[in-house]
Amino acid sequence: MKMTLRWFGPGFDSVTLEQIRQIPGVKGVISTLYDVPAGEAWTREQVRALKETVEASGLELSGIESVNIHDAIKVGTPERDKYIANYIKSLEALGEEGIDMVCYNFMPVFDWTRSDLAKMREDGSTVLSYDQEIIDQIDPTSMFEALDGKSNGFVLPGWEPERMARIKELFEMYKEVDDEKLFENLGYFLKAIMPTCEKYNIKMAIHPDDPAWSVFGLPRIVINKENLLRLVKLVDSPCNGVTLCTGSLGSNPANDIPDVIRALKGRIHFAHVRNLIHHAPGKFDEAAHLSSDGSMDMFEIMKAFYEIGFEGPMRPDHGRAIWGEIAMPGYGLYDRALGATYLNGLWEALSKTLK
Repeated sequence: MKMTLRWFGPGFDSVTLEQIRQIPGVKGVISTLYDVPAGEAWTREQVRALKETVEASGLELSGIESVNIHDAIKVGTPERDKYIANYIKSLEALGEEGIDMVCYNFMPVFDWTRSDLAKMREDGSTVLSYDQEIIDQIDPTSMFEALDGKSNGFVLPGWEPERMARIKELFEMYKEVDDEKLFENLGYFLKAIMPTCEKYNIKMAIHPDDPAWSVFGLPRIVINKENLLRLVKLVDSPCNGVTLCTGSLGSNPANDIPDVIRALKGRIHFAHVRNLIHHAPGKFDEAAHLSSDGSMDMFEIMKAFYEIGFEGPMRPDHGRAIWGEIAMPGYGLYDRALGATYLNGLWEALSKTLK
């Protein structure tokens, strides 16, 4: 296991590489070309510049999150081949610079959904929160404006402003796309890019849908063990794998996370490890990484990763806002640093007792 932190890059992130470098046990960052719109091809020069910036701080660029997928690919419009060709060019640029892991998602319209970006807890910290009853009362076409007002002035990760400006058009595009059609389009995409991935040994790691059920009537397919196993069989290549996000899958308490981890042995290329607390069906808050702060047994989760021999990058995810820090919701420095240290501590204990 290689502990990392997500870093959004200069101009987007309140956290610096120098600060990340000081977190014990964190060896690298997961980043992206955040200013390149979905559908445009990345160049080798852009990738090299990002890599050199990271390496100059004493860290490594451990992977990319994300090379975003154009909606034409997800919907399956006649334009998708053009955008797949651009995606392949981006993969080639990454491969030529030695980057061998790409986290991506196939969620329609919204990359993730929350009803509150700063819910106050009893201890004075704030967290991201989800309440289905609140979501059901929201006009989805105004969702971006509602959350953007609580983002501390930062761009919301995964919510590209240019896409949100077309949100009504996007909902219209997905009107005829159901789960099966989305699976079919995902398979088409993976079959097209996999030869390039295999050439450069780039491990594609799909991120689960968040939350793990349909929201606003949009299809959601990366939601449980059954669908994850189906997904890795769409293209039976070691390069076709999963980002195991405990929080996204754990949004549905029916998902047994340690069991999912063991079932996907050999196909988990990246791990997001975080905790959350369930209050009722469809109602949860994110929590500190510590097991006792939420509903998830982080020791058993980390044990499952250890037992399958997981060697890929891992990162803490969605920290609380604590100690007065003003940052992108979920992505401040302090609580993610605590999370990284806690997860490293669990890993050290496992490595010394399960030899």
